[in-house]
Amino acid sequence: MTSKINALLTNKWFKFGVASFFYLLWVIWLGNYWFLIGLAILFDIYVSKKVHWAFWKKKGVEQQTKTVEWIDAIIFAVIAASFIRTFFIEAYTIPTSSMEKTLLVGDYLFVSKYSYGPRLPMTPISVPFAHHTMPFTQFTPSFSNWLSQPYKRLKGLSKIERNDEVVFNFPEGDTVVLQHQDQSYYELVRELGRERLWSNFDIGIRPVDKRENYIKRCVGIPGDTIELIHGQLFINNKAQKKYSGIQYKYIIETDGSRINEKILQDMGVSKEDINNSLITPSTYILPLMDENLEKIKNFKIVKSVTRYERPAGQRSEYIFPHNAQFNWNEDNFGPIYLPKKGDIIQLDNSNILIYKRLIETYEGNKVELKNNEIFINRTAATSYQVKMDYYWMMGDSRHNSQDARFWGFVPEDHIVGKPVFIWLSIDKDKSFPANIRWSRLFKRIKGHNE
Repeated sequence: MTSKINALLTNKWFKFGVASFFYLLWVIWLGNYWFLIGLAILFDIYVSKKVHWAFWKKKGVEQQTKTVEWIDAIIFAVIAASFIRTFFIEAYTIPTSSMEKTLLVGDYLFVSKYSYGPRLPMTPISVPFAHHTMPFTQFTPSFSNWLSQPYKRLKGLSKIERNDEVVFNFPEGDTVVLQHQDQSYYELVRELGRERLWSNFDIGIRPVDKRENYIKRCVGIPGDTIELIHGQLFINNKAQKKYSGIQYKYIIETDGSRINEKILQDMGVSKEDINNSLITPSTYILPLMDENLEKIKNFKIVKSVTRYERPAGQRSEYIFPHNAQFNWNEDNFGPIYLPKKGDIIQLDNSNILIYKRLIETYEGNKVELKNNEIFINRTAATSYQVKMDYYWMMGDSRHNSQDARFWGFVPEDHIVGKPVFIWLSIDKDKSFPANIRWSRLFKRIKGHNE
């Protein structure tokens, strides 16, 4: 019996059949039937063997040299890993505290590409495993724009739902000041001026799939209207449901005594937040979850705790859409409608600034404003039909998050995937081995709808 099974498994027609079956499934998923020509290649690899596909090996030699074996293993590993990374899953790390306390700085995640459907490479000529910059360099791009492909997403297991944690490409990452890649180019233009930036710094242009990866919570899906009132998020006029992990900044007044830093650390407050918290000898400002808020209120030395808020009508110039016409800030914002594919938006002077970047940058049109008239591709326009779905992403640490309030909509072609579990978590405030957060290892990331 065993010999028959071994004979079957080593049979060239059986190998060809299995390989063809999985290859056909992939072609059907891909939806590009030109790739069926690959069946001829598989037939030759497993059956006819007319072409020497593994050109790095010596043909007809049973025992290859160690060097050739290593080359063979490396080539297979690169191809297999690239395939998995493109279509199924990719590693990602949390670099900032914008999602605390749901996701922590130092969490290493696996991000599912198949959950929302993998996005086919839009910039196919690139160095494997390098995102946008060559390893050990500061400015050298790891990709070439010689060949680019239009946006296409394969069918996934689900659609993005409200409150999903989502990984996406930074919408304002199309242009980058290479010496200051952690800052938005457009924010720097508003602060320093375009001419100064282009005269004194190196500027890089990046396609959609080579922009920085961000992770936030999707609080608004296409067709929603979102609004912030006194820090409370409203979606379609309904307050966002409460969930653990969300935190706001609070102003804490004491009787002059200092709050014990060890107690704050035990509550999960980071050293960075603690070090920046003391405003006066008796005043702290700290990001807190509801459970920690109640603990702080019960401290004997604490006289009062007030949630930090920018008053309604007090404009923040760094808040989207960055125009004096809108007196919006991070606590009082909107309302703003999130377009869905096929929507026809009626345009006027009161909303064109909200949708200008969407129409121009994300959907490839030229928008001009002349004598109170709107021109799209040099034609007067009073409406525009949207080509993609748009989402609204925000961090759970509401006063410590650069999110959609600062740069607006996230287009569907920027969506990378869904984080599924944490495979490693390192606390930057501690040393090895105490810095390993053992309780978070292999922890599944559940959406707040589960």
